[in-house]
Amino acid sequence: MSKIQEIAAAVEAGQSKVIGDLVQAALDEGLAPLDILNEGMIGAMSIVGEKFSKEEIFIPEMLVAARAMKKGVEVLQPHLGDEGAANVGKAVIGTVAGDLHDIGKNLVSMMIESAGFEVNDLGVDAPIEKFIEAVEGDEKVNVVAVSALLTTTMPAMKDTVAALNASSARGRFKILVGGAPITPEFCKEIGADAYAPDAAAAATKAKELAQ
Repeated sequence: MSKIQEIAAAVEAGQSKVIGDLVQAALDEGLAPLDILNEGMIGAMSIVGEKFSKEEIFIPEMLVAARAMKKGVEVLQPHLGDEGAANVGKAVIGTVAGDLHDIGKNLVSMMIESAGFEVNDLGVDAPIEKFIEAVEGDEKVNVVAVSALLTTTMPAMKDTVAALNASSARGRFKILVGGAPITPEFCKEIGADAYAPDAAAAATKAKELAQ
């Protein structure tokens, strides 16, 4: 098994304790940092995402894999320079005002990061102004992920998307929406660009939107 295959297997299995040493060993062998990132870690997370979508694994397994990936990236980051950060783009993510749910949002955040994005996580109960500041203050932002987990906060999502659509920076980014009560029809109705039913789909869709 090659070092990159070992790294991929460790990410898939969520082996946070060994991933750092494996990444360092791969670097010491002279393997390219971007190959380690793309083939080893991002590739493994794509497989994890597919398994999650097919319900072969569930949220706990997905979380441990994403944490392992994060540990590996920490070792890799100093060797990537600007290459890694600029790999796909930058995503802004947040749960809308009035909604305090963060598990789904955190999972999407980790999956989007695992797909190669730099992530600006606005947290929960994020007011419209926070989203607008994030997109207008950073030219690298090319995806905005907006989450709502309650039917009562769907109007807040609608207002947030309306404000983003009216932003002077609108031409630079795409809007991705999701959350338990959100549907493709609601996404279309409020003027968002795409809907994702789960975290794995969100990461795939974010990459598509960034192209």
